[in-house]
Parts: sequence; structure tokens; C-alpha cells
Amino acid sequence: MARVGVDVGGTNTDLVLESDRGVFFHKVVSTPEDQSVGVLKGLQELCEMAGAAPGDIELIVHGTTVATNITIEHRGADVGMITTRNFRDILHIGRHKRPHNFSLHFEVPWQNRPLVKRRNRIAVAERILPPDGRIETPLAEDEVLAAVEVFKRRGLEAVVIGFLFSFLNDEHERQAKSIVEREMPGAFVSASSEVANVIREYERFSTAAMNAFIGPQTSTYLTSLQRKLGDQGFRANLRIIQSNGGISTVEACSQRAVTMLMSGPAGGVIGGRSEGQLCGSDNVITVDIGGTSADISTIPNGRIKIMNARDSYVSGHPILIPMIDLVTIGAGGGSIAFVDSAGGFHVGPRSAGAEPGPACYGRGGQEPTVTDAQVVLGRLDADKMLGGDLPLDAGLARQAVEEKLARPLGVSATEAALGVIKVINSNMALAIRSNSVARGVDPREFSLMPFGGAGPLHGVALAEAVAARDVIVPVAPGITAAMGLLQTDMQYEHARSLITSLSRTDGQTLGRINKLVGELLAECRHDLENDGVPAERQHFERIAECRYAGQGFELRAALPEAEITPGNVDDIVASFHQQHRLDYGYAFDEGEVELITVRVIGTEHVTPLQVARLEQANGVGIEGALLYSRETTFDDGQTIETPRYDRGQLRAGHSVPGPAILIQHNSTTLVPPGHTAAVTEHGNLRISGS
Repeated sequence: MARVGVDVGGTNTDLVLESDRGVFFHKVVSTPEDQSVGVLKGLQELCEMAGAAPGDIELIVHGTTVATNITIEHRGADVGMITTRNFRDILHIGRHKRPHNFSLHFEVPWQNRPLVKRRNRIAVAERILPPDGRIETPLAEDEVLAAVEVFKRRGLEAVVIGFLFSFLNDEHERQAKSIVEREMPGAFVSASSEVANVIREYERFSTAAMNAFIGPQTSTYLTSLQRKLGDQGFRANLRIIQSNGGISTVEACSQRAVTMLMSGPAGGVIGGRSEGQLCGSDNVITVDIGGTSADISTIPNGRIKIMNARDSYVSGHPILIPMIDLVTIGAGGGSIAFVDSAGGFHVGPRSAGAEPGPACYGRGGQEPTVTDAQVVLGRLDADKMLGGDLPLDAGLARQAVEEKLARPLGVSATEAALGVIKVINSNMALAIRSNSVARGVDPREFSLMPFGGAGPLHGVALAEAVAARDVIVPVAPGITAAMGLLQTDMQYEHARSLITSLSRTDGQTLGRINKLVGELLAECRHDLENDGVPAERQHFERIAECRYAGQGFELRAALPEAEITPGNVDDIVASFHQQHRLDYGYAFDEGEVELITVRVIGTEHVTPLQVARLEQANGVGIEGALLYSRETTFDDGQTIETPRYDRGQLRAGHSVPGPAILIQHNSTTLVPPGHTAAVTEHGNLRISGS
């Protein structure tokens, strides 16, 4: 039996298959109009490569950008909203934050691109009161019915239900949802208490609205893919990676599509952590550079960080769903370089994508991209892209760079190409610092790990820009995100707000906390059991989201596995102080600490992807891996005759001195002069300066 990881990017779809015959990698062009086309094509070709039949595949783990693309392009469903009277405009008002405090020219995404149009937001009579969730005003069911009739006349596809204080008592939301489902069969209905059952009405409503906005298309894609897989003979369990780095079922992700918003980049972070651990490096900064974007994440001590709720925004909308802490910028091999009307030189965020792609692809693209610049500089050999499967046209690359950049700027094609590389590296270095230095992390203590198809061409330059310790290039850089999918645990997460002081507790308060923890544990256990996970393989993590009294947002602290008692409640407080010190550089050790939300994560740990050890060099030199030499221009402007090596022929213990270029099917690694690439026992490259 075998299992497969499939990661869909903006330009390419990456696949990895693990079976008793070994590990096999493949890459195909993405099909943005319908991602399933590229997925199925890649799966069929990969099975042929591995000598496996579709029926041999028992598990397919899928990372997809479907949900992300809907938000970026703002082409989601027409949504109707039913909310508490006098709170119709809460999605418009937001938190009165200006995206750019000192700019006179800015847009407010939640107003300019609303998830729910104002005309489709209808308020009804109901009211639930804090702190205990008692009902003051019963739900006016006749008003809900009237709202549904309006939605039906307007042909709306989805409905979001968000009532004030529903995290304390969800009775009214359940009532309203039942009415909508009865009167609008087939509509996608999203209740805020089911999507994010936590405090903060604006963020909770926004999360539920986003779920309704992306839900119809996302669920259609997932169910369609599952059906198409079955039609092609694939009987495997299809699992989807979520924004928090865990995998879940098609059914669960269809209902809570908002959990998939960061599905695409999540696999890369997990794969990067695993590759770092193979090299003995727990402190890793991952830089996943594909054709369209660069995804950057900092992993301290082998622990993947979850983004703070205050920073969890997608396309300008706050989302209260746990997401891996990463930064995404428009920087990739397909990023377009251009000179604006004022003579300014820019690279990205616009991308040539898969179609037409860079000019050198010969598919009609005429604008110069980062990939074209690499070809002009001699760092990408036109006859070796994807092992020769994607021949490049060096003439078209040079023509695009000369016509669109060099002539307008009055420089040579080589100088213009170097400028493209320097600008894109600078953009990525700034993003790396924002995810590390700006958060109290010293890059000098970290290895920088570049991957994705374009990553290893930029790795050393980026490491030098941020003063990283060294560079680790994974064994299959262009497939690392797909490899991460096979390192990902089955995961379900449940949370509920319970606002109370941890600095002053009594038996009643501790009883409420323990009761809530027990309920959340039961919900996670139920989800895992429904997915066929036996009790002995179930693992649970308990989290307390806390803040100092008066603070705006919470940080995560550890909850003890045992019952919470007067003897261990101080451990929760101490954990919070420690996290606050880590995030902000200080803590108020005597400050009052409030518990805001309890979260439980239920997990089934998967068997990690088995990466084979390389044959030892045992004194054999690197000459057997030498392919040829060609002129290559480096960042300092020097053009040097540079040897090319077949990375697949290198063995553990080999050292490749720079200048050198290491070629493999899914990526190309640049080793500048003054650096050496050492091959580790698992085939990773560790590049350091001499």
C-alpha cells in the first residue's frame, strides 16, 4: 500500500508518493481554473513512475489554495446574514482601525470588499445577555422566516447567522439555522457559534461570514475531487490539510471551509521542520518560494508557532481560526519585474503564473520575471529545467529583460537581471525580519531553509541578508511542501470562551474550567472516533488563552493534563507570563491574569515519511556528479565559469565548493563563490561560508 501528498501552488502542483518500493517525486503545471485537473494528471503520472496502481493508494493528503484564491480574487458566494437587531452594520464598522494610519490613500477591505453586502444583512429581534447567557428576548422566528424569503427572492447561495453573545448560549443560532435549512434546502448555512465559538462579536461574525463566502465553492471542489478520484480508480481516503497544520476529512473541511484558508503554505512549514530535524537543527526559518509567492515561517526549538488572534487576517478580514504563523508576499519565480511611469523599478507582487508563465516558457508571456532574470544570469540552464521536461527559451528571456527593463533604465541586460534578483531578495529579507527579528527572534541562531522550485537559487543571499547561521536545502526542495503533507497529524480542534480571573480562583471557578475542559475533550474524542481513530492513538493538548486584565488580545498558555486545582492553577499563570515574555520581551509577574478561552486539540499522530539514508562517499570524489560548466553571473557582478553537478549523484559526506550549481528535477541550488555545500546522511545540503 502507498500514500500520497499533493500540494497545489499557484504555478505548479507537487506530489510525493511513499510505498514499500521507496519515495517518488513529481511536479506538474497547476490548472487554476480547476485544480482537480492538475491533481488527477499528477497522480496518474506519479503512479506510473512508481509502478503503483490507483487502487494501491490508501491515503491522499491534499494541500490546496482553492479557499485562499477565492478570498484574494473576491469571487465567493452571494451571502445573506441574519443578526441581532441594531447590529446590522457590525461587519462594516469593524474595530475602527485604519489599515495605514498616516496614509491619505488607503482602502478599508471590510468596507470596500464586504463578505456580505449591506442589503443582504437583516437584523431580527433576539437578545442573550452576559455573563451567563440568559435569554432576555426570545428569537422572533417570524422575522427569521421573512429574512429567508428575501434571501430566496435574491437567489443567495449562502447564509451566515451571527447573534450577540452566542458563545455563551447558542440556542438562538441553532433555532435560526434550523429554519434556514428547512426553508432554503441546498443553501450553505454557517452559524458563528459552530465556526468560532469564542468572544469578540466582530471577529466571530467575520469568521462565520468568511466561512459562508468561501463555503459553497470550496465544498463543491472537495466533493468533486473525491468523486473524480473514485472514477479514476483511486479508493484512498482523501484528507485535507488545514491552516493549523493538522489534517481533516473532506466532510469536516466542507462544513468549515474557513479552516482551509492557509492550507497551501501549511505543508511547507511542516516539511521544513522535519527536514531541519533530520539535520539536527530545531531552529529553522523556512522560506518556501514557488512561482507566485514566498511563504516564510520561523520555527524555534522545533515548535511550529500559531498566529496570535490579533494578527489573523486574510484578505483584510479578521479570522478567528488557528493558523500557522507565517508571512506571505508576492515573490516567486513568476513575479513580474517592471518600470513604472515615474521610472521606479519594481518586482512583484503581480505574477505571470502558470499560464502564460515567464517569457522563457514560450507560452506567450512577454513580461520579464524572476525566472527570466535567472536564465539571463546563467543560473538556470534552458535545457535542464525540470530535468529537461520544461525546455526554456533563453532568447525570449533576454529579449523580455532587454526591452522591458534594460532599455528603459539605460543599463545592460545583465545589470537589469541582477537588479531583479537584488530587489526580490530585499523584499523577501524584509519579510523574514518581520517574522523573526520583529518578534524577538535572532536569525543568527537559526538555519535558513529555502525550498520550493525557486528557493535554493536565493537561499545563500537571503541567509547573508538576515545573518542566518547557515543554509539547509532539503533533499527535494521543489516537493518539500508535499512531503510535509505526509508528516501531518490528523487533528480536530474545539474552543469555547470562559472569562474568569486566574489570579483569584475558588472551587466554583475551577469547577467551571474543569467542566468545560471535559466537554471539549469529549467533542474532540467524538470527532476522532468518527474518523476511525482508536482510543489508544488519540492524543489531546489543552490550551488556555489568557491575557492581563485590560489587554486587548490573548496569548496561549499550557493547561495541565490533570484536573485543575488550587495547587496547579499557578502553573497556567506562569506559562502565560513566559509566553508574554517571549512575544513581547517582558511580563508583569504581579499582574492579574484572565482566562478568556479554553481550547482542546485532539490528534492522531501519523507515521512520518521515511527518508532513506544516502550511500556514503567513502573517499570517492564529486567528479562523477559533474555534468558540464557554463558561465554564470553572481550577485557581485562577477561572471565565472561555473560547474554543474547532478545532485542525484552526490553521496553523503561529499562537499561541493562554490561556485557551483546543483541540478535536480524539481529545483536548482546556487552555491556562490566562498561557500561550500556539504551533503548530509539523508541527502540534505548544508551550505556555509568558508
